[in-house]
Amino acid sequence: MPTDFEQGLLVGVLIGEGHFGGDGRQPHVTLRMHVRHEALFSWIDRTFPGGKIYGPYNHDGRHYLQWMARGRYLREELLPILERWVSPGVDAYSWQRLEAMRTTYRRQLGTAAPEGAGGGETTPTDAPP
Repeated sequence: MPTDFEQGLLVGVLIGEGHFGGDGRQPHVTLRMHVRHEALFSWIDRTFPGGKIYGPYNHDGRHYLQWMARGRYLREELLPILERWVSPGVDAYSWQRLEAMRTTYRRQLGTAAPEGAGGGETTPTDAPP
C-alpha cells in the first residue's frame, strides 16, 4: 500500500500534468510527460502497479512517455486515492474534471451520480479547455 507521501506525490503530478477522462467507452487517467521524466514514470510503475506505461513516442517534435490507469485498477485502486486527496480546495479544475469523469463513466466506475445529476448517461467531456 503506497504511503500518504507517495499518494500525494502521484496526485500532485496528476493534478499538474494528468488528464481525467475517457475514450467514450471506458474511463481512464492519463499522464503524458517528456522522456526526461523517465525515472518518475518508473517510480509510478513500481509504486502504483496496475497502470501501464506506453512509449517512448516521437510525435510532432515531442518525445514523451504515457502512463494510463483504467479498468479494475482505476476503479478499485486509483479512484479511491483521487477521491481522498483531490478536492475543490486543492484544485477546483482538476476536481471538476475528476467529477466529470466519475459522472460520465459512473456505470463503469461503480460510482453514484452526484447530487442533482440526472439519471441518464452523459456524453464524454474530453474536449480541451
